[in-house]
Amino acid sequence: MIGWLRGEVLARTTAGEVLLDVGGVGYRVSVPGPLLAGLPERGTPVEMHVHTHVREDAIVLYGFGSDHERRCFEALLGAHGVGPALALAVLSTLGPSDLVRAVLDEDLASLCAVPGIGRKTAARLVLDLRSRLDLPDTTSAVPGSDGATSGVRGDVRAALTELGYGSDEIRRALEGVPAEGSVEELLRGALRELAGVR
Repeated sequence: MIGWLRGEVLARTTAGEVLLDVGGVGYRVSVPGPLLAGLPERGTPVEMHVHTHVREDAIVLYGFGSDHERRCFEALLGAHGVGPALALAVLSTLGPSDLVRAVLDEDLASLCAVPGIGRKTAARLVLDLRSRLDLPDTTSAVPGSDGATSGVRGDVRAALTELGYGSDEIRRALEGVPAEGSVEELLRGALRELAGVR
């Protein structure tokens, strides 16, 4: 799974993609609008944090300017009814810090400014994302959060999301595992909890 790329910009498309030359291989990476607009000219080296999204019919790379932004994207993907296109639209409109603020303040108007999000979807997003604020990149905006512990739990949460578990199931499973430990240990514990619930 690709998590980070460094390469030269070959081209930008109006579809929101950038073509990166990484060691002679061209990677097509979908990126948020602000990142696309701020990319340097052709031939300039850039670095991107990447989320690899695997579907039955395609493998799509999504690129971000920071790990914080990538984790916000993954938190959005874990929310009910949010796919990659909508998650990218949210980050193109709000950005990570504004997204965290909107969720914490229950600012539905800001979320409704995203194309494709109505009031009902915005309210559901606030509920879903509030339970995911222990992800390190979102909690880094919240005073008093523990980045190291949250990072491990965030990785476990992302792994469980990829396995198809819903946000409520994941939250219950994480409540039943120790506060500290490696990703592998907590993931095994969470899967044991889920096996007992299902």
